[in-house]
Amino acid sequence: MKRSKHVQAARLVLAELGSTQRILARIALSFGLGLLFLWLLSARVQDMDLDHLRKSVFLMSWGDWLAATGCTAIAFWAVGHYDALLHRHFVTKVDSKRAKRAGICAISVSQSLGLGVVTGAILRWRMLPEQPLMVASKITLAVALSFLAGWAVVTAAVVLAMGDGPYKDMAVLVIVLAAAAVALSLYAPRARFRWPNMVTIAGLMFFCAVDCFAAAFGFFIFLPADIGITFLAILPGFLMAYGAGLISGAPGGIGAFEVTLLALLPHLPHEAVLAAIIAWRLIYFVLPAMIGAVVAIMGPEHADPAPMERLHFPRQGRRAETGILAQGEHDLIGADGRAVWVIGRCNHVLVGLFDPMQPDCDAIGLLAKAAKSEARWPLIYKASAPLAVVARRAGWIVWRHASEAVIDPSIYTLAHPRRAGLRRKLRHANHVVVLQLDHGHPWGELDQINAQWAQSHGGERGFSMGRYGRDYVAQQRLYIAYVNGQAQAFITLHETGAEWTLDLMRHRADIPDGTMHMLVHSAIQDAARLGVARLSLAAVPQTAFVKLPKVLHRWTDAGHGLRRFKDSFLPKWEARYVIAPHWRAGLIGAISLIGAIAGRRRDDSGILVQSVDDSQYGFAPNGFAWQRDKDI
Repeated sequence: MKRSKHVQAARLVLAELGSTQRILARIALSFGLGLLFLWLLSARVQDMDLDHLRKSVFLMSWGDWLAATGCTAIAFWAVGHYDALLHRHFVTKVDSKRAKRAGICAISVSQSLGLGVVTGAILRWRMLPEQPLMVASKITLAVALSFLAGWAVVTAAVVLAMGDGPYKDMAVLVIVLAAAAVALSLYAPRARFRWPNMVTIAGLMFFCAVDCFAAAFGFFIFLPADIGITFLAILPGFLMAYGAGLISGAPGGIGAFEVTLLALLPHLPHEAVLAAIIAWRLIYFVLPAMIGAVVAIMGPEHADPAPMERLHFPRQGRRAETGILAQGEHDLIGADGRAVWVIGRCNHVLVGLFDPMQPDCDAIGLLAKAAKSEARWPLIYKASAPLAVVARRAGWIVWRHASEAVIDPSIYTLAHPRRAGLRRKLRHANHVVVLQLDHGHPWGELDQINAQWAQSHGGERGFSMGRYGRDYVAQQRLYIAYVNGQAQAFITLHETGAEWTLDLMRHRADIPDGTMHMLVHSAIQDAARLGVARLSLAAVPQTAFVKLPKVLHRWTDAGHGLRRFKDSFLPKWEARYVIAPHWRAGLIGAISLIGAIAGRRRDDSGILVQSVDDSQYGFAPNGFAWQRDKDI
């Protein structure tokens, strides 16, 4: 029964990693390379005194064995942290201690068995049974690919640091590619395999370097002192041979490692080198494999499954914009069963959106702790002035990025002299009929309006603003503008008992002038009738309040048109802030938000989702997507 379970697990892993033909081809290639390198190695050792070689291994001092064992322990300490870091990257919620134990067990056994991607996935699943097999396969594949990339960078850096020598051009190319990978992490698109951020990349590089250097020094310890070579002198050759063993896919890289190392260190006595390799393999491969096998047989540590925390989502005392949760892209984090933040994930930052919903807790500390658990920096976006004051006192950096247009419906009136422009717009649209619908939505017409709008405007933005979807709109307050019985435009609003916030605004081409003003005006009138205390027209970038030279208007309106549209309703402007623990998180977080808000992708219907200029009814974007209005 157990055997069949293990066979089934292996088959599932193969299915996760690719087609059977591809896996079999990979196995055949590794097996063929192993045989080739073993044949090459046999040609080198046939003239050696194998009995003397065996005695050389067992005559090594206990001090050497203990020191090499210590190096191996350091290497596997790094391996454990490597797994824990990738678990944080993929947000598996696995306890760090158990993730390290699973990683050490999987690597110690799989590196000796060969075909590490398959055996490693099965062992990780064995040690973390509460995780789906797909997650174990993903972690294993990520470990394999990222470690190989890390080895290449570490080896290239060592080669360049050694001064004159071969392979300089190749090393430079590797460093350039590594720099490109770091740059990609700043603006990586959302994908099934999420690109690691710079925090993760830095951690992976560090632990990879620790593993490589510890393994190299463990080997160096076994070399005779009288051969007259330093650790730095053998380091480049060892690292290249180490990589050859990794790439070959053979168990322990046997054959490929030996042949490559002997070729790169031809001036050293081959018997001494081979004796050191055998001793190193016993300590670095055989001993960990035996310990790892025992741990795998013992099975996983007992861990009570974490209960699904049902956070209380308050109906009052929260911003209406938290309705963005219905979009399905964001999560809640909280404490003591209470939801505190709506969070969004960018590549480098965990973003707390708006203000915390529970002001009586350490909301900033909670966000920082959650971000650290995911190898991200915390960032607060579209925060109010009181929260900005609290954060500044805590040592965080704060800058104003936008202003939000807020209206008190109870005192709203068209008779105000400064609403003359709005009255004119409404007169132009006096033949437009506005209906507010709670059910019976004309989905066909709404779909068509949104599709036309998205097609003409290059698509929709996202992250902190809504994207059209039937399930999403069904949970909002909807107003539709009709002309001659045909739907021409619509708006939606997030709503709570005390606050409404403008979200989607969609229209056909060539709508009557003032149509969008009429829709918003109707919503304000309803809010006043229903006793809603606050209605937000959402935000505009702070650059809209700065007078730009005329020459710059050729390139960007900087939000001035958006501000004019909202100014016609005579709102009160409230400051909105971006808050970060330090300038690095702020700068990199802003770049990450560009990709999250304005990144190119297509929705399920094939409509391109991307923000572009919207000159209709005075809407115009700012030059930086993360500073633009997020609700229009």
